[in-house]
Amino acid sequence: MLNRALKTICMIIATFAVASAAEDIIVAEFEGTDYGNWKSTGEAFGRAPAKGTLPSQMEVSGFLGKGLANSFNKGDGSTGTLTSTTFSIERDYINFLIGGGSHPGKTCINLLVDGKVEMTETGPNDRPGGTEELDWASWDVKKLHGKKAQIQIIDNFTGGWGHINIDHIYQSDKRMAAQIQKDFVREIKFQKKYLNFPVKNSAKGRLIRLSIDGKLLREFTIKLAEKDPDFWVFLDVSEFKNKVGQLKIDQYRQGCGFDEVFQDDSFPGANTVYKEKLRPQLHFTAMRGWNNDSNGMMYYDGQYHLFWQHNPFGWNWGNMTWGHAVSPDMLHWQELATAIYPDELGTIYSGGGVVDHNNTAGFQNGTEKTMICFYTSAGGTNPWSAGKPFTQSMAYSNDQGHSWTKYEKNPIVDFIADGNRDPKVIWHKPSEKWVMVLYLKDSVMQFLTSDDLKNWQPQSKLKSFHECPELFELPVDGDINNMKWVLYGAAGDYMTGQFDGKKFIPDGAAIRFQYGNCFYASQTFSDIPQDDGRRIQIAWGRINMPGMPFNQQMLFPVSLTLHKTEAGIRMFANPIDEIAGLYSSENKLKDIAINADQTIKVDSGKLLHIKAVFDIGDAKELGLIIRGIAIQYDVSKQLLTAEDCHGPLKAQKGKITLEIIVDRTTIEIFGNKGQLYMPARNINVDNKDDIEIFSKGGTCKVDSLEVNHLNSVWK
Repeated sequence: MLNRALKTICMIIATFAVASAAEDIIVAEFEGTDYGNWKSTGEAFGRAPAKGTLPSQMEVSGFLGKGLANSFNKGDGSTGTLTSTTFSIERDYINFLIGGGSHPGKTCINLLVDGKVEMTETGPNDRPGGTEELDWASWDVKKLHGKKAQIQIIDNFTGGWGHINIDHIYQSDKRMAAQIQKDFVREIKFQKKYLNFPVKNSAKGRLIRLSIDGKLLREFTIKLAEKDPDFWVFLDVSEFKNKVGQLKIDQYRQGCGFDEVFQDDSFPGANTVYKEKLRPQLHFTAMRGWNNDSNGMMYYDGQYHLFWQHNPFGWNWGNMTWGHAVSPDMLHWQELATAIYPDELGTIYSGGGVVDHNNTAGFQNGTEKTMICFYTSAGGTNPWSAGKPFTQSMAYSNDQGHSWTKYEKNPIVDFIADGNRDPKVIWHKPSEKWVMVLYLKDSVMQFLTSDDLKNWQPQSKLKSFHECPELFELPVDGDINNMKWVLYGAAGDYMTGQFDGKKFIPDGAAIRFQYGNCFYASQTFSDIPQDDGRRIQIAWGRINMPGMPFNQQMLFPVSLTLHKTEAGIRMFANPIDEIAGLYSSENKLKDIAINADQTIKVDSGKLLHIKAVFDIGDAKELGLIIRGIAIQYDVSKQLLTAEDCHGPLKAQKGKITLEIIVDRTTIEIFGNKGQLYMPARNINVDNKDDIEIFSKGGTCKVDSLEVNHLNSVWK
């Protein structure tokens, strides 16, 4: 009986509590085709609530229903207000969802009582990065019960994050707590090599900062996975071992993925690295994240050093650092720790590298020669460097590139012009000075000189190419008494000419170098020994790798030479001889007659190095079909085609030669011993493996055909 009585009393109390809780009062939901009784001024809010994300805006999320008040109409440059009709304050709290810019009084929502601002709130963002996700905010209005009020939403800011997002304003006796905490911190004692982070490409970017003893050391944006990561990435923290750090996220909520960050001496997925379906097997790719421009390429003490523009924390471009790998042969690469991280001067854009054999900079402190990297400090591209310009900096290593120290007096070249970037440095022996080629803007390169790599003097400018300059000297047809300087830009187009250490004088107009669809931002190795003498180039291969934990690749290393041709002096490209070290088997054929409109299968394989000499005969078209991709030569047009790539190739004594490297994502073609260079993206993992030769409209002959099957460069 007592238990039954207690249950009855509890039910009465619960019923009373439910009955006494006042219903919420909706002020605005922004679900209609217009703003109803709300008054709108200016252009920022448009004529009606936004249906989510507006043009050119990052994805907006966190709002309820299908609409919200979004002042990004016509971008951040528009301004305006949105004001409600008068209502009575009848509950303890006014709750609302808010996002957008954090500019007090300018991107905000206000509670007006008697025309005066009683309460105000801004969005969370005031710097690059951030998120368009709305979160809950609440005003405690108990002391304002019975007062007449209005809601006013203001956008009066035209710079970055110059907009405000508001949704679902309502009165309630219950506070709606914010789900997102700003600048949430985890304290970590570093005892392992890596901090591992889960990544989801569709997630919102979050700003992460790592500090030790109050000093900011790392800053990057990452798309943390709430669940089911696409892949994991890592931050090497081995240099901080046994220290206590503070890992801060700009906006935190439970389940956002930040709680899943953990320490280990490995990273999830390490056992499948280099085995992924789209992983190139003959070309360099980073273990994780994005790569673009090749940087800082130099040779020292038996190793080739390759640096690259790297986002270690995501599949897309961003967080520009310098990745670093070494190789004894430019084929088998070992990825080392990230060499150069962003700092207060900016993220780390492209540049070059040299070995300071004569210690002109004075950095050498032992028997090892100093390796020096030159890069652009891209000010304003990360929150850490907000408001700073692009300048040029350097970092050096005295331990064969295993660790890098930024020069304490960076930058070494101050701001010159908007976008000035990509310093390439060489030693000019005749003048015994260092020379820097620097991109300014509007296809203008500037030449600077220095005695000590620290102090630079401008010398001349040249209207030439867009970004990523390269400058070197080559003999014509191997004749060291007939040398030419070569200057080129990111697309590979080049000029030959004369260079006296201060001024480049072109021989003529720019010359097209490559006819592919994925070549960009190449660089050549400095400091290759004189007894080798080659000028070896590696370019960025612009190829998306969908579904992979890495993205983009490098193209195959090529040796550059100058030769006299009917059109004048031209630069040739040929794959480096070291490719022979990858051969697993070979098939050599000779004197294969191909009848008109005949296709002949000659071999099959996945990773290939093919050499062919065609005697054209009376064929109209001829070529090879490799794993389903036709490489076709049009005799009358003297044009070689591979899918959407087309390049001129003139027959020599009735013959053409083709050399082809085939990997999972590329087919790189060299015509007539390197006179035509055509690197082509082609993801053909699932294509059939057949290798065929064909002739159309007449007969031809293959004088010789070598099909070399290759081993993977990855162990």
